[in-house]
Amino acid sequence: MEEGENEYKCFIVDDNTLDRLTTVSFVQKYSFLKIAGIFDNAVQALESAIKDFPDVVLLDIDMPALNGLDLRLRLGNVPACIFITAYPEYALQSFDVNALDFLIKPLTADRFDTSMNRLRYFLDMHARAGLLSHSFKEENLFIKDGREHIKIRFYDIVYLEALKDYTRIATRERNYCVLAPLGTLLREKHFQSFIRIHRSYAVQKFFVSKVTPKTVLVNDVLLPIGRSYKDVLNTLLTP
Repeated sequence: MEEGENEYKCFIVDDNTLDRLTTVSFVQKYSFLKIAGIFDNAVQALESAIKDFPDVVLLDIDMPALNGLDLRLRLGNVPACIFITAYPEYALQSFDVNALDFLIKPLTADRFDTSMNRLRYFLDMHARAGLLSHSFKEENLFIKDGREHIKIRFYDIVYLEALKDYTRIATRERNYCVLAPLGTLLREKHFQSFIRIHRSYAVQKFFVSKVTPKTVLVNDVLLPIGRSYKDVLNTLLTP
């Protein structure tokens, strides 16, 4: 583990021996994760979690006795869950039980690395949850980060990204995070100018430089348009 890096306990659950060992070998490359349990069934993982609660669970879905979706429901207090499955049709159900990510077998190094970067960011933010708050004043958003108060101008915010109980605030200079769901922020009058394009993203229209039927380009960042948000295309294209 690198100096100053937080360490988080990880459970790996998969009834397929080869897949389970593959996940273990991938996880071992990331020093911020400590493998606290390796299980070939969800029942044993559930029993072990009572004694040694993990920070993240990486698990298969299609397992006997107790499947991965049910295990996630029973471990609802585990901060992060990443599903690793051969069945892409489970994607929607996985996010209904607050999955942080959904990976398709066979695993690839690049996709796994993307997921781990997202996981580390989320867990670090979760660990600092007691230090994060926000408030509004006229055209500025103030974020309390420890003893510091950071002022962000609303017109500098490019887009918002949902991270379960948190929202990533992406500005032209850097990213911030607040302990508030995306839906809650968008109900605030200060965020009325943001257009939701996906269950995980909302953008400022004046940063949009290109729109396709499936994507939006904002400040050189390509974001997806969700199926349920196709009606926003006309709004984005209107001057």
